[in-house]
Amino acid sequence: MIDLVIDQRRKDLGGFEVGRVLPFAQRRMVGPFVFFDHMGPVEFAPGFPRNVDVRPHPHIGLSTVTYLFDGEITHRDSVGVTQRIHPGEVNWMIAGRGITHSERFETLRADGGAMHGIQAWVALPVEDEETDPGFFHHDGADLPTYEEGGLFARLIAGEAFGAKAAVKTHSPMFYVHWRLEAGTQAQLPAEYPERAAYVAQGVVEVDGRQLQAGQMAVFAPGQPVLFIAVTPAIVMLLGGEPVGPRFIEWNFVSSSKDRIEQAKADWRAGRMKLPDADDDEFIPLPGDPPPPANPMS
Repeated sequence: MIDLVIDQRRKDLGGFEVGRVLPFAQRRMVGPFVFFDHMGPVEFAPGFPRNVDVRPHPHIGLSTVTYLFDGEITHRDSVGVTQRIHPGEVNWMIAGRGITHSERFETLRADGGAMHGIQAWVALPVEDEETDPGFFHHDGADLPTYEEGGLFARLIAGEAFGAKAAVKTHSPMFYVHWRLEAGTQAQLPAEYPERAAYVAQGVVEVDGRQLQAGQMAVFAPGQPVLFIAVTPAIVMLLGGEPVGPRFIEWNFVSSSKDRIEQAKADWRAGRMKLPDADDDEFIPLPGDPPPPANPMS
């Protein structure tokens, strides 16, 4: 039933750590999911440095989805949106032909507190890779929930368990947040050809094997998967129909290497507009020299 177990690889982003799960050498994608990072958990003291913030940077060819268990992030982008995200909400950004954005930890810097969540990228189908960029925030009734017998479930995006989220997706997929009490059993149906589960907290048992926090199990198709919570646990379910192989370089995703080279050239030459409300700094292309300091910042 379990094809592969992927252990997160911890990476320091200059002030806090993330656990990188996808892409992985033996499994680049699960359905349209091409990138999966576990942010934190970390406890910030008030007044932590600004270098923890994610400065403006570009994307093409994908949708990003930010989902928090704890904390708050302020998003600003080049289509003019400024939006805070809180636990249980969804920030869904469609990069398409190109978008830039920043993610700032302003409230946490002022007050301190916990940061814990998931950052995922969903590759756009070839026919939609150059779609117009956009940003959408969802909460409440947009994200169907279910709670019974020790299981809480929220559908973050796509369709699953007979429900559909209001998030605009471009290919068949599902993304679900489960919270399970110890001893609870829950089943993932077999309706999609590519499925995986990431344990964000606690321990669960699948097919006689225990999965620990920080592990993603990729499942063989065709059979439902039964989970048993060994401890209280948070599990993220994800997958869908494959969209074909993708190239990834830095923040760019595309079915074409040439398109990525064009995006790199556009960013290096300053042809990608910075966020209206956050245009004083940016992240240079890896390997390029840092931009000159802004004397007004």
